[in-house]
Amino acid sequence: MRLTNARDLGLFVRERRRRLGMTQTELSGLAGVSRRWLSDLEAGKPTAEIGLVFRVVHALALTLEARPAEAEPGAIDLDDLLRDLRTSRG
Repeated sequence: MRLTNARDLGLFVRERRRRLGMTQTELSGLAGVSRRWLSDLEAGKPTAEIGLVFRVVHALALTLEARPAEAEPGAIDLDDLLRDLRTSRG
């Protein structure tokens, strides 16, 4: 699943928790975070501490994967275009 912002992450965490049949209290205890903090994460709070996010992800038996974003079809990379122009001019 592609997560592009804090809101997406929060919704994903909430959905996973619910699918596992866990309450916020249960997950927060397992992850070692406060229930209030977990509630904020699920609500999409953009300033969530990354170390705590990883605790929750681990407690939900998930992994996060980072990879380069794919350019949208028809997108132009101006750096590549300028580099090609300089090379062709010689």
